[in-house]
Amino acid sequence: MPGGLWSRIAVDTTPLKILDYRRLWAGQGISFIGFQLTTVAVSAQMYEITASSFWVGMLGPATLVPLVVFGLWGGAVADAVDRRRLLIYGSLLAWVATAALMVHAALGIDSVGLLLVIVALHSTGFAVTGPTRGAIVPRLVPAEQVPAANTLSFLVSNAGSVAGPLIAGVVLATGGYATAYLIDTVLFAAGFYAAVRLPALPPLNETPARPGLRAVVEGLRFIAGHPVVLMSFVVDIIAMAFALPRALFPEYTAEHFGGSPVAFGWLSASIAIGSVAGGLMSGWVGRVRNQGRALTLVIAVWGLSVAAAGLSRELWLMVALLAVGGAADLVSSVWRQTILQTYAPDDMRGRLQGVFYVVVAGGPRLGDLRAGATAAVVGVVPAWVGGGVAAAVLVVAAGLAVPAFWTYRPERLRP
Repeated sequence: MPGGLWSRIAVDTTPLKILDYRRLWAGQGISFIGFQLTTVAVSAQMYEITASSFWVGMLGPATLVPLVVFGLWGGAVADAVDRRRLLIYGSLLAWVATAALMVHAALGIDSVGLLLVIVALHSTGFAVTGPTRGAIVPRLVPAEQVPAANTLSFLVSNAGSVAGPLIAGVVLATGGYATAYLIDTVLFAAGFYAAVRLPALPPLNETPARPGLRAVVEGLRFIAGHPVVLMSFVVDIIAMAFALPRALFPEYTAEHFGGSPVAFGWLSASIAIGSVAGGLMSGWVGRVRNQGRALTLVIAVWGLSVAAAGLSRELWLMVALLAVGGAADLVSSVWRQTILQTYAPDDMRGRLQGVFYVVVAGGPRLGDLRAGATAAVVGVVPAWVGGGVAAAVLVVAAGLAVPAFWTYRPERLRP
């Protein structure tokens, strides 16, 4: 491929020249491998205890409530305190919860209620660190490098989403759940180290908003007053709540692949495989002008790819189709994140990142609940395929219904 063409489509690595961002990026990537390993292990453990996709789906609300409450609160706090310190505290909480999962599995307690409580605690830690990290990035890199930094951040997270489930497939087949959680505990140290080495990041505003309900409401009002920002959340909720088939993977694997942990690992990694591939060839993403229309269409591609995967029966084809959806999801994530970071002033970024994290992390939990509950009524395949088709139809309808979003073009583009 000619060098000029490759330079236009290959991922832009310029932000990695900045030491603080590079350290944060690397720590996020390493620790996220463990996070994804734990996510897969928890789903498999819940299915082994209950033999029910409904209870696997109930992991969704167990994590969703802390994500909503502490994601919004954490974003408000991130606008009022040193963001480095807040990132450290949130990381410690998530670390303790991971250790608790390890102890729970090692002792063979097999308590559904206790497992849900620990998962909720784990979710609380990440509800604080997620929006804080997102609000930190624009403080570490120049404004013109924000889209590239977002792409790299999503790319390394999705690389962890590939490696984590694939490692989980091997670990669960050989070492068990406690071993999976132990690996996560060790890998999490990288993210904690990156947080500790950040510079102090106090609020730029001399009189920052006091964290609390009032500050959260101010952030929500900002979103409600900007249709483009509001729709960036709406289309993502549609995509995840209707199309994500993750909660169906354990039952589908049991019914069609003999319960193979390796097949379960490949299904769990498939979406992220596509996201990594899409991220490696994302140099064009920052140059798209019609971002509202393009964002709508790539989410429709996500939904249709998921539906097609549900109709297939071969593991390799399912992985390939879900990977196509993952590439589309990566592109949509970069555009949505960049819209927020470029619209908002610094003293509002934490709150908008809090809402962003609630939607990004909470939407999949709604998807887990929707998929598990629907599968209990109509079966795994109809729940899988119907959700993908519904997402594609609804997101196009929503995009067309808001002209400001459908015709949106960013004022400033990367050269």
